Amino acid sequence: MGAQQLEPTQQGSVILDGHDIHWERFGTGGREAVCLLNGLAMHTRAWYGFVPMLHPEFDVVLYDYLGQGGSAKPDEPVSIDRLADALDLIRGELGIDRLHLMGISYGGFVALEYARQYRHRLHTLTLSGILLFPEELFEMYEALSLRFYRRGPEAFGLYTHYLYEKIFGEAFVRRVTRDGLEPMRLRFEERFGSQIHSLIRLTEAQDPHFAAVVERLPEYRAVATPALIMPG
Repeated sequence: MGAQQLEPTQQGSVILDGHDIHWERFGTGGREAVCLLNGLAMHTRAWYGFVPMLHPEFDVVLYDYLGQGGSAKPDEPVSIDRLADALDLIRGELGIDRLHLMGISYGGFVALEYARQYRHRLHTLTLSGILLFPEELFEMYEALSLRFYRRGPEAFGLYTHYLYEKIFGEAFVRRVTRDGLEPMRLRFEERFGSQIHSLIRLTEAQDPHFAAVVERLPEYRAVATPALIMPG
């Protein structure tokens, strides 16, 4: 079955700080669950191509952060700690004891915070494409992204062209081709063009996360869960 034909077995929402958080599960709860955590500009359907690689051996749980996909999109500050709390609300709602957790990019920050706060709820932890500490180039790129976002739809449209230089490697672009990238770029622009505030709020949430990293190191080191970390 192709990704376009996939439909979750269950879907619903939990309430976080008065706002709906959309979740989906592939499976009925009879197997161990893998939760795949979105990158900043993703939504649950972006994972559908990977679901058949995991299900039915595992149940698969997906959810959208505030500002993404089927979740609420308030123009309010976002906290990565609270995005991790949302996952634990979903885990409880679905009656899951422990999770295999995998976060890519921004999702790695959420996964790391979930591990810090709820390490007893994990089977395994995988962090991909994540910075463990703030870096100068990352901070420069974040500041540039926020400048584009805050200048409105026209500047954001230009940014969607520039973005691919930062997030895709040469081998991927050659395989997909420039023409193949264009539908992806258009979907990104259409998804966030009318809700740029969501990208701003999610991006801004990275600063307090990094500001607390050193102080929280003892808590991170206390996570005994088997972990695979692929930084970058």
